[in-house]
Amino acid sequence: MDSLTQMALGAACGEVVLGRKVGNRAMLWGAIGGTIPDLDIIGNFFLDEVGALAFHRGISHSLLFAVLAPLLFGWLVHRLYDSNFYKSNTWKSIVIGLNTAFVLLVGYIGWFVTATAGNGSPSYGALTVVAVGGGFFIYRLITKYYNTPSAEVIASRKDWIRLFFWSIFTHPLLDSCTAYGTQLFQPFWDYRVAFNNISVADPLYTLWFLIFLTMAGVLTRTSKRRRLFTWFAITFSSGYLLFTFYHKVRMDNIFEKSLTEQNIDFERYMTAPTILNNVLWSGTAETEDAFYTGLYSFWDTEPRITEFRKFEKNHELLAPFEGSRELRILKWFANDYYNVQRIDGSRVQLNDLRYGTMSIDKDDFVFYFHLHENSDGSIEVTQPRDRAVEEGAFAELWTRIKGR
Repeated sequence: MDSLTQMALGAACGEVVLGRKVGNRAMLWGAIGGTIPDLDIIGNFFLDEVGALAFHRGISHSLLFAVLAPLLFGWLVHRLYDSNFYKSNTWKSIVIGLNTAFVLLVGYIGWFVTATAGNGSPSYGALTVVAVGGGFFIYRLITKYYNTPSAEVIASRKDWIRLFFWSIFTHPLLDSCTAYGTQLFQPFWDYRVAFNNISVADPLYTLWFLIFLTMAGVLTRTSKRRRLFTWFAITFSSGYLLFTFYHKVRMDNIFEKSLTEQNIDFERYMTAPTILNNVLWSGTAETEDAFYTGLYSFWDTEPRITEFRKFEKNHELLAPFEGSRELRILKWFANDYYNVQRIDGSRVQLNDLRYGTMSIDKDDFVFYFHLHENSDGSIEVTQPRDRAVEEGAFAELWTRIKGR
């Protein structure tokens, strides 16, 4: 899921494990632990397009990594506090820098979400709230934390290992609930676990963490309410996550029933929620020569999908690329839910159908790749990222969410 959600989940895990002993430091290190698996994005700087695609959510998101990495990070953080370096102004400056980066991340996400929802026009009211609130938070951090002697940190190496284990371990588990999939069993197996029950960004899941962890963070480490607020955050978010599994079962039943009613002889199918919500779901079914996709909102008046869009497979267009490493990875990434269309004489476009389209009724696929065979026989793969969300797309999405 998105970085903010993973940081919030990690912070909650850190607070549960060590909040009583080290206070807000537990949230900070838990948030860092919740971010560590996503540092595999550094592969983008060293690998080609498809190599980075295969590397992401790979070994750093595996169960093996979740067991071994906490041993290293727990030892390092224990050494940090055991050496009293945390009392120096240098360390305090680092902490303030990390918190400032977090505030900027929240502001960027707020800008992106409001700008996207507003078709390029961000909500300046929301940005003002983030700027004022974040600025006040950093100001208080500088004036209070930087100029106040650091409280003693009494936590064992085992304590820190436990904190990093839970903050790292929960990261790939949550990622496995999305349609993207997570390679939990690397390096032994590249199978990607994907339960498809929650969107890669769902504000209703993240909101509980942001509200209750903020309330907990302003209280002293010995306050009973602090622990209560933390468990509220975990309970409400986990309850929502369980509810998405219930939605998943409902959608599977409705999608399969609708396919049968319209005499679509499918071989397999998948369903997943659309972006930023768990009310509007999309389904993709595979037949012998085509894929059928449909949308259903739980606010629709009838429990069925009345209209399907058909996409011809056109897999024969990939004949020049068969046997290549690039095509093998793209097929694996899309879990074979893909169709192909020709762009020009030498290029084709492979569309990943699991995520549907950016608009309700247009062929502007969320994930797609261009393949081109160079004169020397090598395969070139690019993933265009320079397009903007079409004006009115999110308004159209919201209208569809409200049902028909």
